[in-house]
Amino acid sequence: MKIKGFFDEATNTVTYVVFDSDTRDAVIIDPVLDFDPVWIDVHETGLNKVVAFVRANDLKVHYVLDTHAHADHMSGFQKLASELGAKIGIGANIGQVQAVFRDLLDLGDGFKTDGSQWDVLVKEGQPLKAGSLTLEGIETPGHTPACMTYKIRDAVFVGDSMFMPDFGTGRCDFPGGSAEQLFDSIQKLYALPDETRVFVGHDYGPGGRDIAWETTIGDAKRDNIQVKADTPKEDFVKWRAARDATLEPPRLIFPSLQVNANAGKLPAPHGNGRSYLNLPLNVFR
Repeated sequence: MKIKGFFDEATNTVTYVVFDSDTRDAVIIDPVLDFDPVWIDVHETGLNKVVAFVRANDLKVHYVLDTHAHADHMSGFQKLASELGAKIGIGANIGQVQAVFRDLLDLGDGFKTDGSQWDVLVKEGQPLKAGSLTLEGIETPGHTPACMTYKIRDAVFVGDSMFMPDFGTGRCDFPGGSAEQLFDSIQKLYALPDETRVFVGHDYGPGGRDIAWETTIGDAKRDNIQVKADTPKEDFVKWRAARDATLEPPRLIFPSLQVNANAGKLPAPHGNGRSYLNLPLNVFR
């Protein structure tokens, strides 16, 4: 099994193409649709690179998956599904996130909060076949209530639950987030074999080091600066709460979630042919 990462500098996000080099079966995890908040411009520069790689390697993409409804970038579900003939999927608890942001962003009573916008809702204990690849979902709530880690062979794709050991873990102050749940979720991951490869959703190069996105469970248990194998739960929860209280909201939270809670679909055009994003005022202060 091979894994190709595509790093998006604007959002520090990694998109993964996971594939069997013998059978050419593949899945894509956490694709980024480019959005410029200054020009209010949506474009597909990053997605085009992913599509070019898939075609150059003659891959058959069965699924495009998100680890959660991202608050810092728009999801590239729709382009990849259309161009590559893939199905789209996300964790089965996505409805909890949809319900919150339907009301906050005034998406209307007709906006469904049952996850029916996706082809597949991934559930723990129900493996998903992608040709020769078998994908196992591991529920890892905490960053959001609907976070899902994907295990494929000897690798896990953890989204924002964990980062590289020198950066720690994801924030837990979004609606439905919970530091207690995140700690428990990380313990589930730490129960995996130490040699399990870990692929993170973001990297920020702390201290000026080179960008990296692969570690191991063993390295995380030993070196994660926020939650090692022997870190007491109460210590982590206290630290995470204090840290989250200092953080500003992600700058793309409302554009991202308006799109991502609807499986990457841009808002429907108004009568004048233009699409609009809802930005609620005075939510955080």
